[in-house]
Amino acid sequence: MRARPPVKAIVFVAAALPLVVLTGRLLSGTLGANPADTLIDRTGEWSLRLLLITLAITPLRRLTGWRWPGRVRRMLGLFTFFYGVLHFAAYAVLEQSLRPVAMAGDVIERPFIAVGFAALLGLLPLALTSTRGAMMRLGTWWARLHRSVYLWAVLSVLHFYLLVKADIREPAIYALILGGLLGFRLLPWRWQRGLRA
Repeated sequence: MRARPPVKAIVFVAAALPLVVLTGRLLSGTLGANPADTLIDRTGEWSLRLLLITLAITPLRRLTGWRWPGRVRRMLGLFTFFYGVLHFAAYAVLEQSLRPVAMAGDVIERPFIAVGFAALLGLLPLALTSTRGAMMRLGTWWARLHRSVYLWAVLSVLHFYLLVKADIREPAIYALILGGLLGFRLLPWRWQRGLRA
């Protein structure tokens, strides 16, 4: 089953929709009492959600035999990084007014910011090498590099957990999903085929 252009268009629109909604709410003044916090929180949440959806592509393909999800994985991965950049930019501009010294102090005082920043930096080379040309140039190193996405996913969930502190239900759900995805990847191939059957 191939991913025809409408499928890619649907995925693109679905991934861009959260930003459209946030922009509309910002322009209409309905982002709540603290629009800056809302923008920071929502862009971070969508980056994490899209990251987990991207990681679910391989299990989905192996369990169903469908090929088309693999054709939208790069798009979802780039949207993951895009929302991560928006998340950091909203923090840097709206909360810290682009003051490097203040941001450096924040990293020291609030470890969850350092963890989140490390995750974003880790995703940067993956975004830069997401093209077919980069895959050909890097060869086997490409797969090794992109397997690091699981580490950055763990750091992203940890970033969210350290942020909320008290009510950990939502980060716990993300952690369980990530644990399931990691567990599936660690299963022997014949067990994965058995699950598909």
